[in-house]
Amino acid sequence: MLLAIPGVLKADELALARTWLAGASFVDGRLSAGAAARRVKNNQELEAGAPDLERLNRLVMGNLTRHPVYRGGALPLHAASPLYVRYRPGMGYGDHLDDPIMGADGVMYRSDIAVTVFLSAPDEYDGGELVVRTPYGDQVVKSAAGDAVLYPAGNIHRVNPVTRGERLVAVTWVQSLVRDAARRELLYGLNTAWEKLLQTAPDAPETAQVNAAYLNLIRMWTDL
Repeated sequence: MLLAIPGVLKADELALARTWLAGASFVDGRLSAGAAARRVKNNQELEAGAPDLERLNRLVMGNLTRHPVYRGGALPLHAASPLYVRYRPGMGYGDHLDDPIMGADGVMYRSDIAVTVFLSAPDEYDGGELVVRTPYGDQVVKSAAGDAVLYPAGNIHRVNPVTRGERLVAVTWVQSLVRDAARRELLYGLNTAWEKLLQTAPDAPETAQVNAAYLNLIRMWTDL
């Protein structure tokens, strides 16, 4: 499931995040890549320990983790601190898969889901589309600043080369309570239907039945 998450950052929050990043130091993104990814990765990442990094993480991840679409689609158990990634003309990231296990210092997690939060507006750069390979063909994403997208980290994906301007994003990975992507998609659909039924027919028996099905499938499929 590739799921759009609108309005993660409001205009003033987005401006604040970009102000913090404007004067920060970025390093070669290949420094954080494995051997295979280094062959196709050409971007820059915010330097570890950069000023305002903790405040930036609280702003981005706080808003993301409170967003109902994110909560319903990801069913998060663990989310990583994001990487802040910059692409300038000539930079891109070829077809790759994210590492299945991430983390350090004894805190490890499975990367079920990748999330990109867009910090640059689409008209600020040419190229730079996120392209996710799915069973239904390539899905091309170039979202509005402040929006996000989540998708299975096990899908091959790429970032097309930027030809003008600057693409700035925050990227994080999530271990979900439900490992299987198809099951997460089914659960998201059931939960969406239940929320609509609550608005239109809160006392109908079908509303209770959908809710029961959702809750019991969560109980059946949760991976703890």
